[in-house]
Amino acid sequence: MDGLGLRPPLTVGLTGGIGSGKSTVASALVACGAHLVDTDAIARALTAPGGAAMPALRDALGAAAVAADGGLDRDRLRQLAFADADVRRRLESILHPLIGAQALQQAAAHGGRPVVFDVPLLTESQGARPWRTRVQRVLVVDCTEATQVERVARRAGWTAEAAQRVIAQQATRAQRRAIADAVIHNDGLDLGQLHAEVRALWALWNNPQRY
Repeated sequence: MDGLGLRPPLTVGLTGGIGSGKSTVASALVACGAHLVDTDAIARALTAPGGAAMPALRDALGAAAVAADGGLDRDRLRQLAFADADVRRRLESILHPLIGAQALQQAAAHGGRPVVFDVPLLTESQGARPWRTRVQRVLVVDCTEATQVERVARRAGWTAEAAQRVIAQQATRAQRRAIADAVIHNDGLDLGQLHAEVRALWALWNNPQRY
């Protein structure tokens, strides 16, 4: 509580592997009244033509990482990062601090509402201030790897093999669950059931007696 005896708004870190249904859960949380801070959207803005991260990315990664329009060549860089851990570390060392700073700025403008930070790499963040220390609760959306692959392979431009390569680069299911305050197991749930689970958890976490 603060000096006036008021409880601070709830802050939640939301994460999950590719194809887990995290974005669907994020939408459900917004429907519950949460203010959503989408770190993927922040990253896209930072790496768009004229984005704040582009000068440092060009210096660190070279012209091959820059598309013809001056933004980040995301497909090219994805290939480089998968093949070279050093490229991935350089990319993250530039982007992660900028993403974190902008995310916190957006959260500060939420008007007192509970905030959900949608952070795909929340588990992987190991910097000076990892995401787990920035939020009161962590919610993990989980499902089997087979379900992940099946869902991602239905997306335009994706194959099962491409999905498996991404999964291999991400934190394991066990690693995500290890830092979670709650896990939604999104296997075999229809949309109504998934939303019902989200609403029940949100009501529990926003109970005035939660502290």
